[in-house]
Amino acid sequence: MEGVDPLNTSNITVFARKDTASQTCSDEESLCDEMFTTKRISLHRNTCKYRCGICRKIFSSKQEVFAHRKIHNKERSCYCEICGKSFGNRSDLVIHKNSHNEEKPFHCGICGKAFFSNSKLTRHKIVHSGEKPFHCQICGKSFTQNSNLIIHKRIHTGENPFHCETCGKAFINNSSLTIHVRSHTGEKPYYCETCGKSFVDNSNLTRHKRIHTGEKFFHCQTCGKSFIENSKLTIHIRSHTKEKPYQCEICGRSFSVNSSLVVHKRVHTG
Repeated sequence: MEGVDPLNTSNITVFARKDTASQTCSDEESLCDEMFTTKRISLHRNTCKYRCGICRKIFSSKQEVFAHRKIHNKERSCYCEICGKSFGNRSDLVIHKNSHNEEKPFHCGICGKAFFSNSKLTRHKIVHSGEKPFHCQICGKSFTQNSNLIIHKRIHTGENPFHCETCGKAFINNSSLTIHVRSHTGEKPYYCETCGKSFVDNSNLTRHKRIHTGEKFFHCQTCGKSFIENSKLTIHIRSHTKEKPYQCEICGRSFSVNSSLVVHKRVHTG
């Protein structure tokens, strides 16, 4: 069976006398290869552990490992071979695949990305302009798209509606869950054609490719400096605006980047 972790190929050893017949515990998923009499093997298997041969996660019963395997089957069968994007079911995948066959006549003059409609192209151009018209009324953070603002608001509400069936961890959006599930499966479906390095999501691959091309699509409108990533541009802009959105709750000191706040907190914790 594919994805199974057999630890002993000689699963059953039969001795001369039928009443003393013995066999090893190690069936296809079992972690154990101890030997028991036929009468005691069933009792032992109630306490035996089982391992998924794909992600190595351990379960207390064979039924649990079989149920868990569905996650891997779903992850493998519901992603687009063209772009690597994952979907919750095959019908959504079929609809998505049709998008690769449709014409995209609207092209971004900055990065070359193509879109089905002019409205989508207009929304995309905001990424390059640095404009963020959607503002969070709670913390003031701004976003290029309203959908990103909606997801951001869940940070304040504590809502995490997307749950991992393997470990129970919850996420604010489905794409984050999809990427997380790959930490269990080990899947990295996005490959760099230049160096062969693989990634769990397309955004990391896109950022990585700029190392090879040297392209810097994100420009500061104040000083003209360019950056490989929009996040780097955002941090840079704060050097002009003097914005410091990350504040220490202990002493009140503020920082322009979260990493500086993390380092600062060690002063208080020792």
